[in-house]
Amino acid sequence: MTDATICPQCRSEHAYQDGALWVCPECGHEWSGDAVVAAQDETSIRDANGNVPADGDSVIVIKDLKVKGSSSVVKGGTKVRNIRLQEASDGHNIACKIDGIGQLNLKSEFVRKA
Repeated sequence: MTDATICPQCRSEHAYQDGALWVCPECGHEWSGDAVVAAQDETSIRDANGNVPADGDSVIVIKDLKVKGSSSVVKGGTKVRNIRLQEASDGHNIACKIDGIGQLNLKSEFVRKA
C-alpha cells in the first residue's frame, strides 16, 4: 500500500479515491494526495520542543536516562555535541558519543537543541 491509500487521521487502510480526493470510510476524513507529502515532512526527527535537529548539532538531555546494560546514568542537562541522525525502528534516532559513557543512541524526544 502507498501512503496515499492510508488515512492520515485514523491510519485505516480502507481509503478510496473519489475524484481528486481520498476518502476514509471509517472516519469520514477526506484529503488530497498533496497532503500526504506534507504529512511525510511532519514525521521527520524532532526534539522535545518540536525543533528539527541536523547532523553535527549540539543537544541537551532533558531528563536523567539510565544506560541499558550498565549502572551508568546520563544526567539531565548533559550537553551532547556532534550528533548524527539515523532512521531507527526502535526510536533511538540520534547517535552520539558522551564523555565518560561512550557511544550511545538516544531518542530525540529526550533531548532539545542547544
